Amino acid sequence: MKSLPYLLLLLSTSLFAQKAIDLQQVSEKNAIQSFKELYELLSLTNDAHFPADIEKNVQWCENAFAKRGFTTMRLETPTVPRLLAERKVKKAKKTVLIYLQIDGQPVNPAQWNQENPWIPVLKEKDSQGTWKTIPYERLYEGYNPDWRIFARSTSDAKGPAMAFIASLDALKELKGEPNYNIKVIMDFEEELGSPNLPAAVAKYKNELAADMLIIFDGPRHVSNQPTLSFGARGICEITITTFGPRTPMHSGNYGNYTPNPALRLAKLLGGMKDDNGVVTIPGFYDGVVLTDEEKQILKQVPDDENEIKKFLGIAAPDQVGTNFQESLQYPSLNIRGLDALFIGKEARNLIPATATAEIDIRLVPSSDPERLIGLVKKYIKDEGYYLVENEPTEAERMQYPRIASFQSSISYGAFQTPFNSETGIWLSKAMQKAFGKEPIKVRTAGGSIPISPFVITLGIPAVAVPTVNADNNQHAENENIRVGNYVEAVKTFLAILTEKL
Repeated sequence: MKSLPYLLLLLSTSLFAQKAIDLQQVSEKNAIQSFKELYELLSLTNDAHFPADIEKNVQWCENAFAKRGFTTMRLETPTVPRLLAERKVKKAKKTVLIYLQIDGQPVNPAQWNQENPWIPVLKEKDSQGTWKTIPYERLYEGYNPDWRIFARSTSDAKGPAMAFIASLDALKELKGEPNYNIKVIMDFEEELGSPNLPAAVAKYKNELAADMLIIFDGPRHVSNQPTLSFGARGICEITITTFGPRTPMHSGNYGNYTPNPALRLAKLLGGMKDDNGVVTIPGFYDGVVLTDEEKQILKQVPDDENEIKKFLGIAAPDQVGTNFQESLQYPSLNIRGLDALFIGKEARNLIPATATAEIDIRLVPSSDPERLIGLVKKYIKDEGYYLVENEPTEAERMQYPRIASFQSSISYGAFQTPFNSETGIWLSKAMQKAFGKEPIKVRTAGGSIPISPFVITLGIPAVAVPTVNADNNQHAENENIRVGNYVEAVKTFLAILTEKL
């Protein structure tokens, strides 16, 4: 006769398996039912440079959450509002705040392999590995997990937002209810650096009050396994312009006499890093210390360095850290744009009047953005440059042989939450319920999301639940989401909604 503990274990295992089956079935069903709404949402242009377009997205979200029993409130800012949706439950033990990004990067339609980047297109790979368009309507009856939906914001981040809405519908079908209140904050200026978010969080601190923050944004680990991310880097920006002649001059008539600002800028930028990609500006990495224990935690992420290099198309990486995860623990200095005169068919024999570099610095928790900006500024001065804020005056042109303008801004800081925090343990249990195994736990994600204002102002921990495929082309042409990832996002969010706090 079987022992009672054995029978109880057998029963609990059976119930767990049944629960997992229910999650899978109801998630698939509601994911399929949500593809029409996903099409609607993706069809709304959402470049935050155009407030009238953003207003349509705000209204769509208001209606979508109202249908699911949420009350909504606009958090007004000087530009476009943030939207707060809230649903309370009886005898709630805690309140969970969920962050969703709705706006997207600008697009150049000519670079996309479809007529309109804001009209979703369903594609599958043919035998030659080429993406071919198939009718979107095929999603309404079923799906192939390897199909992909191509449109701006599919992955970053309307896809996750719609998957969360679908998970609410799945929860209703299960007649379930979390034991915590839900607040959802929707950001419509994330791709602009969320410049008005810190002030809005401070102004609406009481309305946003919660016990923890979950971010439904970002790509999974490159292996496409279920992932939790416990931190993200912050970001600040610098614009440097070097000045040469007052106007572009003929390179034959004035070459060898007139200083070329593009060459000078190139030398400035080149001196900021060594041949291994390590920043040479004194003090740039000060304060960043990784303990042996932290290094061991980073090694637990199952990165295949050869696969990462193959994915990037590089023979060797920079040597800031000893591996990929370690490299993300340090502040980075990146040239994100250069401009002088013309290239290609438009190239002319001219000495440019100016040359401009756009730089972003990715921040880690120990980074002080003002200090790092100050170090870059000092480096340029030490190279003999007189700094101005905009155009130099005629008197300055005649007095100083090397002139550069320097402008900077700080978008937001980094954040980091311990793996063993209440939030981390709770989310790990939900992921185990959904997928039957521990999620990959990333200490710090490479990208930046505007979460530090919530962490600092509200005093709450934050963890990101990334769900989209890593090869999604976010911010670039042909952005996409793998359909299988979308369906699993619904299951992930449903598992979180049904996991008790």
